[in-house]
Amino acid sequence: MGILRLAVRIMGRISTFRSYQFVLLLAAALAVVAFYYFGSERQNFSSTTKRIKQTQATHNGNRNDADLTVDTRLSHPAGLEEKRESGDTDDQRYHALMMFTKVDKSRSLQDKFRVAMLSMVKYGDFLEEEILVLHFVSDQASKELGERMLQEFLLDAPFKYEVFFHDVVALTQKLFPIVEAMQKHFSAGSGAYYSDAIFFLSVAMHHIMPESLTRIVQLDLDLKYRTNIRDLFQEFDQFPPGAVIDVSDSGDPPPDGLPGFNSGVMLLDLGAMRDSALYNQLLEPSNVAKLADQYRFRGHLGDQDFFTMIGMEHPELFYSLACGWNRQLCSWWQDHGYGDVFQMYYRCEGLVYIYHGNCNSPIPDD
Repeated sequence: MGILRLAVRIMGRISTFRSYQFVLLLAAALAVVAFYYFGSERQNFSSTTKRIKQTQATHNGNRNDADLTVDTRLSHPAGLEEKRESGDTDDQRYHALMMFTKVDKSRSLQDKFRVAMLSMVKYGDFLEEEILVLHFVSDQASKELGERMLQEFLLDAPFKYEVFFHDVVALTQKLFPIVEAMQKHFSAGSGAYYSDAIFFLSVAMHHIMPESLTRIVQLDLDLKYRTNIRDLFQEFDQFPPGAVIDVSDSGDPPPDGLPGFNSGVMLLDLGAMRDSALYNQLLEPSNVAKLADQYRFRGHLGDQDFFTMIGMEHPELFYSLACGWNRQLCSWWQDHGYGDVFQMYYRCEGLVYIYHGNCNSPIPDD
């Protein structure tokens, strides 16, 4: 009725205006009608069409929302509530995180992401009550691209899933005070890929993620899965007492060599990392500097170098992941001065569960 009265008053004054004023007033009246009519409608989505729903993630009052910056959630529609957060139900969640920055500018990264996600979906198999939760640390442009790509990659996923995008700038701001001291020891030159604090995320993720999140797998983009990713999470049950991280080393050179770690596939027991007094002491700037001087360690690979260094001093903090879970394919060093010992580091006996095409190495076809 209010709209009709407004229209009557406008029409009553038409005779006093010139023709062009009449047109303007009529357009205004139609705009008001359209606002009230269309603004009151709710968008309907077909329940028979399998699609990804995009919502603004809600904050849980029992969690440290400032540390967990969630921009968007994409959910498999089968049986998932609109605003369900981790810990709100009895469903078992399996959390996996990938760095997804600057992907919009790199066709190579986009192609690697396609291989990784399609192979993950191909072999992924979870129980009905289980959910795979995918976390992506991303800039805005890459996030927008990632949302579009995931609509394709996850369309036929046979399991339930949720997707969270974390703002890389917000996470970097949280990380910087914690990892600033180690960046000068384990980063490349200014402006290089690993010079950003975000590439130390795994080192301090137990401080960044909410306490309700106790286990997470961090994965590189240049992977190809050859088995059910759910099986990887079972490796958490193999952790010995005191271990906080499961990561693969590079070969087994004699005698009793220390080849270092590769962070392409990592299992982070965030609960154990929070509880370990030893691990958290090693994050203190004075202890980082002490160990770096002791081993004369100067790296450029971010978290990977930090883990390698503290693994020399405290191997009990690490559980060695079988090489088949991170079958590295990079052979660059074979032709750059280490051909005589390369196979000692490169060899990997047993089944391959995940191929890692590091240093842009081609990944075998199935």
